[in-house]
Formats: sequence, structure tokens, C-alpha cells
Amino acid sequence: MNTVEARAEAILIADNPGTFVSRRISEVNLEFGGIPGDRHFGITYPANSRQPMYPKGTEIHNRRQITVLAAEECAIIAEKLGIEFLLPEWLGANLLLSGFPELTRLTMGSRILFPNGAGLICMGENRPCTLPGEVIKELHNNRPELAAEFVRAAFRRRGIVCAVERPGKIHQGNKVRILVNDLSNQMQ
Repeated sequence: MNTVEARAEAILIADNPGTFVSRRISEVNLEFGGIPGDRHFGITYPANSRQPMYPKGTEIHNRRQITVLAAEECAIIAEKLGIEFLLPEWLGANLLLSGFPELTRLTMGSRILFPNGAGLICMGENRPCTLPGEVIKELHNNRPELAAEFVRAAFRRRGIVCAVERPGKIHQGNKVRILVNDLSNQMQ
């Protein structure tokens, strides 16, 4: 198991029912369901197009409680789109890390641990979709092609989705330890 250190640059919540766009908060108390009030909060949720093996609406375990992005990957996406910057809010992120530039390649089962012991478990890559691209397009109204270009630019750079493994309060500026799961000798 390899351990990497990173920093929590931003904590965000998507608590406006009309949009997935998130807003920054300085701290939050993680619960087993994620961030209370966030659109992805819950231990379970209804299956949708991401889980075609179940009938739509079937109650399943929520593996998408927390969306985590890398600041370095956001900068690469912005460069590929030809825009000055890409805010994690536009992508509906809950956590922005710096110091681990290949976050999207983090193996399933890896852990992100906070100083007080709170922990997230990586449930996999967050695949890019056109919804954030539409937000970016609206903010750069002279570039209507950005919606489709976002999906290509964000491929393998869109971050990860996590579930809360251990609740606790997290703060912007926290240093975190990332325990990279070695698939040949997996963490339990």
C-alpha cells in the first residue's frame, strides 16, 4: 500500500434543489450518508441510468455520496477547453484536493483519511457527462461547443466518487492521507 499526502483546498455542497452546481463551505460534519443537505446525501438511493442492471427506482447502496476532484486535473481540463479556469462548483464537486494530480486513476477501495480520523472510500472514477459542460457553456456564451468538448477534455480527469467509511468533521485546509489500494494485495 502506497500512502500519498494531499490538501483539502475546498469543501462544497450541492444543496440547491434546482441544480447540481455546488457552493463552498469551510467545514462539514460527514455522516454515513455523506454531507447532510447535499443532493447525493443518503446511505441508499434509487437506481438510475448508471445502474442498468436494476429496474429504475430500485433502492440500492449509495456509492456516489461524495464527489472528489483534483485541482491539477481541473487545470488540465480548463487548458484543454481553452478557458482561464475551471471551478469545482461547476462540476458539482464536494471536495477539491491538491497534491495528487492523478486522482481520477485512484483505485477502487483506496481511502482518503482526514486528521480527525474521518474517512472516505473510493468507489471508482466519476465519468464525465454533458451537464457540467452545459454550465461551462452558459458561463462562456461565446463558445457553444464547450458542452460537448467538456466530455472529451474531462475523460479520465473527472475525479472520483466516494462513500463515507468513517464519519467526522472535515475542514478546508486539512491535510489528508490517501492510502492507495494495491489491487494485488487489497485493503479490506
